[in-house]
Amino acid sequence: MGKFCLIMSLCTLLLMFAGTQPAGAKTENQPDENADKTLSPYFFIRSDDPAVDRLPLKSTRAEVKIAGVMADVTIAQVYKNEGRNTLEAVYIFPASTRAAVYALRMTVGERIIEAEIMERQKARQTYEQAKKEGRTASLLEQQRPNVFQMNVANILPGDQIKVELRYTELIEPKENIYEFIFPTVVGPRYANLPAQGAPDTQKWVENPYLHEGEPAPYDFSLSLDLNTGLPLAQLTSPSHEIAVEYSGQTQAHVTLKDDKQAGAKDFVLRYQLAGDRIETGLLLYPGPEENFFLMMMEPPQRVKPESVLPREYIFIVDVSGSMRGFPLKTAKVLMRDIITNLRPSDFMNVLLFAGGSAVLSPDQSLPATEANKAKAVSWIDSQAGGGGTEILPALKRALALPKTEDVSRIMVVVTDGYVSVEPEAFELVRRNLGQSNLFAFGIGGSVNRHLIEGLARVGQGEPFVVLNEAEGPGQAERFRRYIENPVLTGIRAAFEGFEAYDVEPQALPDLFASRPIILIGKYRGRPAGRIVVTGKTSQGAFKKVVEVSKAGPSPENSALQRLWARHRIMRLADLNNLEEQDERIKEVTALGLKYSLMTPYTSFVAVDTIKRADGQLVTVKQPLPLPAGVSDLAVGEQRVKMAGAVTMMRDSSAFKPQAAPVALKEEKKTEVKLNVIQVRGDLNRAEVERVLENQTSLFEQCRLTASGQAQTRPAGEASYRILIQADGTVKEVTLIKSTIHAPRIEACFKKAMERLTFIQSGQGDTEVVIKITC
Repeated sequence: MGKFCLIMSLCTLLLMFAGTQPAGAKTENQPDENADKTLSPYFFIRSDDPAVDRLPLKSTRAEVKIAGVMADVTIAQVYKNEGRNTLEAVYIFPASTRAAVYALRMTVGERIIEAEIMERQKARQTYEQAKKEGRTASLLEQQRPNVFQMNVANILPGDQIKVELRYTELIEPKENIYEFIFPTVVGPRYANLPAQGAPDTQKWVENPYLHEGEPAPYDFSLSLDLNTGLPLAQLTSPSHEIAVEYSGQTQAHVTLKDDKQAGAKDFVLRYQLAGDRIETGLLLYPGPEENFFLMMMEPPQRVKPESVLPREYIFIVDVSGSMRGFPLKTAKVLMRDIITNLRPSDFMNVLLFAGGSAVLSPDQSLPATEANKAKAVSWIDSQAGGGGTEILPALKRALALPKTEDVSRIMVVVTDGYVSVEPEAFELVRRNLGQSNLFAFGIGGSVNRHLIEGLARVGQGEPFVVLNEAEGPGQAERFRRYIENPVLTGIRAAFEGFEAYDVEPQALPDLFASRPIILIGKYRGRPAGRIVVTGKTSQGAFKKVVEVSKAGPSPENSALQRLWARHRIMRLADLNNLEEQDERIKEVTALGLKYSLMTPYTSFVAVDTIKRADGQLVTVKQPLPLPAGVSDLAVGEQRVKMAGAVTMMRDSSAFKPQAAPVALKEEKKTEVKLNVIQVRGDLNRAEVERVLENQTSLFEQCRLTASGQAQTRPAGEASYRILIQADGTVKEVTLIKSTIHAPRIEACFKKAMERLTFIQSGQGDTEVVIKITC
């Protein structure tokens, strides 16, 4: 018993250390290796040891120039080695999902090295060889369409190295509002993929993070020059405090005011043109080998249909650890607004997910009565947030829910998107959506827009991003307007006397929102003829004509070639997510090499010609701040290595089957068994068994961690009485009897039960008795 207490005291000290120090790893800031661990983010441990290398990234600056509907962005990253060792810096950072990254430049002292675009594997080999030879080199790789990794090798003590990358993107207005987004930080991604043998494109998930509220360890700044060509009516930023200097009616210069959290949330700029106009027309670029065009056409005015079919809403809501705090609070406001405004003729259901999932009504959707709406809102409001983000099982379960007959089904996913399974999610939705439409709400200052926009794209819906709680009601209203008022269907584009080819998109989707119709492609010969767009509105046929000859070709529109290639690459990548083909991979690679673009299969590499180091270096992963408003539970695990002992701290959730901590060496694992002895009240016995089955590993974690490093685990049985309230939350837990004789374990079991959430089927309390055997 004395040995047990001593070990528990040591563990307590380790946990206290974890609470006051950000966690760390391999060298100074990478996790200790374990063959059985999964890829996951971790907390950074800051060291005061002068022998330890300082963090290399010193500043990130974005310079943005927007002309008309095209934005050109330069990101300058400055790395400085203030330590004693030669470094390799690894930095994960985001970009827009629409970004066409086309250039990279590295400055070492007075030397400027322009990067080359290469096939991904060749670029990596070139970089590794330069690193081995002691040459300063930089490598830019795409890990996701909106996530990039920068490696800079052989940064000598005292060195300052500047790396600049450039990208361009198209700004598409929605409801007459133009929006430019500059993502600033990659939020932590939940993954259950084993670290050992993980593919190169997944390893970035294992990245260090600072604790909640800690500012970025590097300076962040942004300046933006806007030239709209038409008079500006309004210019605002819902994300940051900005300073604006106007130069006439069509130009503005935007900078950020001082904000410690500026680099921990996406920068968003919104503006409108005078008269609520959309800049429509045709842009032409006569290239040396190929000619390109971009047509942007204003849609018809929104007209309400005379009759609207009843709708069935399936709300899929993320209640994981990363949603805890501001994101979940905002999600509750959003869901309350949408659900309470459903019509009496509508139907509804709710699926909550974290590590597991639960459905409000598993057998069928409920009529949108006042009582049912109140029940759904109360259930969502009762969630606190915790656990991982197992979105794939949740989507699969939601897509398999029985469909109500003679209604239009609308699925709504609400999440911050902090997962690493985007391709799998897109494929699942594409294959199983049927006649439904899927809409995705991303909530938070730095959501995973690749997931949010991708789900909406494959789901034939629309993405929505809610930056803060104040935006919730407005986005809910926008969602209602969107689904109730279709604009244009059966859209077709014809080219008369204009020899267009390789046009993107190949098929135009139905238009539900007030956003323009956009075509981008190539053309041969003289720019003449016209482009004719037709379709159907609720009031009849629609037709609009653009005269090509009225548009003047201009070399200033050279970005069109990269924007076209980016559109083509995105479509091919979507198809590869569905079914990967070697021919499509070759085509994407060829497009990246031809147009000097980052793709999943091409990378930029810059290598200095001068050998500067002996090839011996320390790799440092640059820690990232948690996105503003995101809880430490987004990382969910702390690893602290001290005197050879490893202590693990994890969050928990009513829906997450928690993985046990690292098993002790030479220990044979014995699973905890949960048995339902008695259920008295309105709650369904099967619901109790389902929740407990999902949480077995959480109780196993209690058995392992509460007994510390003891060589033998206490065994026996413990019975508990649980009082469950009408809203499904646990009101009281009482220990009836126990033969385990381990108060810490018994208390941990009790605390785990207090966190459970059930789907209550009646109006009264329910008493449950369970037996835990270990």
